[in-house]
Amino acid sequence: MNKKFAAALSGGAVLAMAMTLSGCGDDDDDKVNDWAKTVCDQVQPQLKKISDANASIQKQTADNSKPVDVQRTDSAAFQQISDAYKAMGSAVDKAGAPPVEGGDTTQKDAVKELNASSTAYAGLRRQVDALNTKDQAKFADGLKGIADELDKISKSGDEALQKLQSGEVGEAMAKQPGCQKPSPGASKTVTPKA
Repeated sequence: MNKKFAAALSGGAVLAMAMTLSGCGDDDDDKVNDWAKTVCDQVQPQLKKISDANASIQKQTADNSKPVDVQRTDSAAFQQISDAYKAMGSAVDKAGAPPVEGGDTTQKDAVKELNASSTAYAGLRRQVDALNTKDQAKFADGLKGIADELDKISKSGDEALQKLQSGEVGEAMAKQPGCQKPSPGASKTVTPKA
């Protein structure tokens, strides 16, 4: 059950951002590249925070730790992920609309989605904080519920993020070092099976 939780987390937060920031191609439009650089320079530290939070949850889950330790780690990690998504939303908001057709709508949709992800992870933190750590069975059931909720969050509403990484904007972002998915150091990513 804890492995399902770690898999859901890994498949959610980092996958969503990797999907947002993937793509390839050649684009000589300096304005689009400048916009992408502005966003990507702000996004990179947030991607690292999400990756680090995922790694801390996976480590705690792999250790078969006590419920109180799992609760503490998960709570801190969800807050870290929530803060990272909020910061990414702010970065996209402050960068303004990308200089492409429909850029204003693309930007607003992406900011809305990133802020919604921030709110959702803050909600997961509150749920983890409310779990009963004194009763192993109740704690495990509560974690299962949170893992199910996490799975829904990771699957819901990726359209705006996918749109942000499409076309000229996606190609420009893919070229920026700041938008490359960070390597999680010594930790390994657990990917959920479809």
